[in-house]
Amino acid sequence: MEDASRPDGLHQERTFLTYAEEPGRRIGVRVEQSASSTASGGGSSRPIAVLIHGFKGFMDWGFFPHLSRRLAAAGFVVVSMNSSGSGVGDDPMEMEDEDAFFNDSYSRQLEDIARVRVFARALPGVAHGREVLMGHSRGGGMAVLSSAEDPPTALVTWAAIDDADRFDEGMKARWRAQGYLEVPNARTGQVHRMGIAGLEDFEQNRARLNIANAAQRLDVPLLAIHGLEDATVPYSAAVALSDHARRGEALLIEGADHGLGASHPLQAPESISTLEVAVESTVTFALQHAGRG
Repeated sequence: MEDASRPDGLHQERTFLTYAEEPGRRIGVRVEQSASSTASGGGSSRPIAVLIHGFKGFMDWGFFPHLSRRLAAAGFVVVSMNSSGSGVGDDPMEMEDEDAFFNDSYSRQLEDIARVRVFARALPGVAHGREVLMGHSRGGGMAVLSSAEDPPTALVTWAAIDDADRFDEGMKARWRAQGYLEVPNARTGQVHRMGIAGLEDFEQNRARLNIANAAQRLDVPLLAIHGLEDATVPYSAAVALSDHARRGEALLIEGADHGLGASHPLQAPESISTLEVAVESTVTFALQHAGRG
């Protein structure tokens, strides 16, 4: 791992998780925690928080570093990830691996999340059975699916999708005809391509990828956070997820958009009131359900 300690008292390490059966496929990982816990060899057992980005997102996008720092300062070992199909390679700030993005699918994302969770649980000094998953947008939907298959202690979603079927029939027809679907990236000006394997994976695994059904199987606390001004995923998704889950609750934030007020790169996060509501609520919820042994 590449590691570094910072003036804020937190310690950060980065590495890649690989697939022996698929050379070239790798997951970017960042581990962040209190520097005092690493200096003491792990200290007392610390809870884990795993953060999962959304579509065209990555672990260094927008609010993720800020949220990671806040959770780490609260005592969590925070494990953030770039999925193997995120398109982010050696440069953590650039989507430059177009082949990886092209070959991505929901099932591959779930494989990545499972691998990261196993990695997180094997870190020194972590508390077994005290794990919080947090996912944004598509990553929130994937976190629900992962939690249904392998329950954490608690789950938080930000602006999560509640339906994996995000494409209309016209888009699917073009996808099949071309063998790929073009995906514009408004932030960078790039036009990415999603290969047909992504559509075929969804169509072949509809039952497994049914987020609403997965939420109904959850028996862990769920906090579904959503902005009332979200133009990408309607806030009704958070209401639906919280209603489906046995122990679910929704937090709807007035004035918040899909990024909960954050943009990339993020400047002065503490001054963004909508983001601070989301961060404070997430940290409080995580501590309540997993932060104390």
